[in-house]
Amino acid sequence: MNTLIELLDYCVENYADTPILLEKKTDRFEPTTYKQAAAQVHQMAKGLFALGLKKGDRVALLSEGRNDWLISELAILSCGAINVPLSVKLDAEVELLFRIRHSGARMVIVSKGQLPKIRLIEKHLAKNVETILVLDEITDCGPKEITKATVLQKGEQLSAYQEKEVYEAAHAIQGNDVANISYTSGTTADPKGIILSHRNYMANVEQSASLMSIPQSHRTLAILPWDHAFAHTACLYSFMYYGGTIASIQIGSTPMETLKNIPINIKEVKPHMLMSVPALAKNFKKNIESGIRAKGPTAVKLFNHALKVAYKYNKLGYNKGSGGTFIYKPLLLLYDKILFSKVREGFGGCLEQFIGGGALLDLELQKFFYAIGIPMLQGYGLSEASPVISANSLKKHKLGSSGFLVDNMELKILDADGRELPQGEKGEIVIKGENVMQGYWQNEAATQETLKNGWLHTGDMGYMDKDGFLYVLGRFKSLLIASDGEKYSPEGIEEALVDQSQVIEQAMLHNNQNPYTLGLIVPSKSYLLRQLAEARLQPDSDEGIAFAIQRVQQEMNRYKSGGEFEGMFPGRWLPATFCILPETFNEANKLLNTTLKMVRGKIEERFSDEIAYGFTPEARDVTNSLNKRNMFHLLNS
Repeated sequence: MNTLIELLDYCVENYADTPILLEKKTDRFEPTTYKQAAAQVHQMAKGLFALGLKKGDRVALLSEGRNDWLISELAILSCGAINVPLSVKLDAEVELLFRIRHSGARMVIVSKGQLPKIRLIEKHLAKNVETILVLDEITDCGPKEITKATVLQKGEQLSAYQEKEVYEAAHAIQGNDVANISYTSGTTADPKGIILSHRNYMANVEQSASLMSIPQSHRTLAILPWDHAFAHTACLYSFMYYGGTIASIQIGSTPMETLKNIPINIKEVKPHMLMSVPALAKNFKKNIESGIRAKGPTAVKLFNHALKVAYKYNKLGYNKGSGGTFIYKPLLLLYDKILFSKVREGFGGCLEQFIGGGALLDLELQKFFYAIGIPMLQGYGLSEASPVISANSLKKHKLGSSGFLVDNMELKILDADGRELPQGEKGEIVIKGENVMQGYWQNEAATQETLKNGWLHTGDMGYMDKDGFLYVLGRFKSLLIASDGEKYSPEGIEEALVDQSQVIEQAMLHNNQNPYTLGLIVPSKSYLLRQLAEARLQPDSDEGIAFAIQRVQQEMNRYKSGGEFEGMFPGRWLPATFCILPETFNEANKLLNTTLKMVRGKIEERFSDEIAYGFTPEARDVTNSLNKRNMFHLLNS
């Protein structure tokens, strides 16, 4: 198969009466079969054709994940047009406006919940956007607005000849025709539009199938945004390929309400597989631990002992039970029956695995989920690769790695001069295959910088081990660079500081050819306030402020000589000192992007004064004036 339309035809032929979609609008999830979905796609394609949509036109799609998202994309593609998927987390006046104008979209398809954003910028879109198609019923349509129901009516009025034209347009699409312009997550003011063809997607679906298969009876709950490259291919189209079923999160009246529906919907859908990013995985882990704590100290002690036993037996997954650790298996089976199985019931009772992507997953996080019987298997990819490059699977995995490479793709590790490095040596990950993008929309300079002789230069550092597993170490742009030029990826240290501490909520390391590494730290206000109360210290007193700062220092010391995690990381890259920051990294202040990853450049820019201060002699004493001021602000605001 070369096109997503061929995929849809294949699904109807092979899985006609199997549910493709589950959606909850009222009190329960209702199924839509593959045959019904294909009919809805055809009906909407006729309506879009009636509106004048033709091959090569761009359509911006802005909606929460729901049936209409997938139906709309396939209808757009059926007309030979190009979908520009947009995140509902983008702001209107900068991020949405740029993407819609830059792509040259002549139509916007939008849900009722996102319509206010489009109305806010509509006057700035007058030159290119002709139609705003609203997926829900509204009573106050603007001059360019039209509801989906009206569009479907227009489609029903097509003549037999016009209907034939719609069918022919869908089946004239070639593999190299553009399917999506998918914009990068906006870590700069000028995001790039990634051009992905039908064959890019189909090739990546086929490549992903070389790593794992999905039984037709399996369900997933699509908890990631549907415009997200990982969710788009690995969830939507890979599940379609196998005839699986995709459920959407019940949409609430607010984003927070939608978020709260996730655990409820998981229990209702009983998924067999979930796609997750580290931020969501950490929330799941915190909720599990909170539930255990609520049962009392005895339950906590038992659970922690069960985890220790599981960690000893499981090791890194591929070598579990080796080296004499098989003796722990009977005890682990007992713990699984009385403890871990109860945790799994909270995920519906059918969940077999998480597939993690979007960013590096902390090894301790992977060990935790592996222990409770729901392996969190890390994969690696990027949107420019459609996106899957490698992944661990239940059959073949090594915790801490990014998995085995997909079939029909070449990979090289290159040094700074472009020379290929031998196995085990670290360098830039470079790939070649049918899943590699066509380029960046209207950005030839960036295309030439990233695509060289058909090879995609990922900008990520990694290496291959002797067993054929890929290890991704982080982005070259985020590397710490010491004064002697040596480089180190900080993600592992940052994740450990956050995941293994109740004191540190967020952390970013900085070293740009400086004499030492500086930690930018956002402490946990709630935890520190509890600590102060136990120590009978006031959060606005000098003693209280100094106590709180020293608690952060104690967390840092756990990784240094004499600490419990001594030797986990090279000492030279651990923070020699740190700056307490006066605010968190979040999406509102643009210090986290839409996939909840830190936007390092913006963090460095926003806290440039703190960074400059961090390399002064005064800053070596962590109870310095800046940290006192920012800690006071944090605890008393």
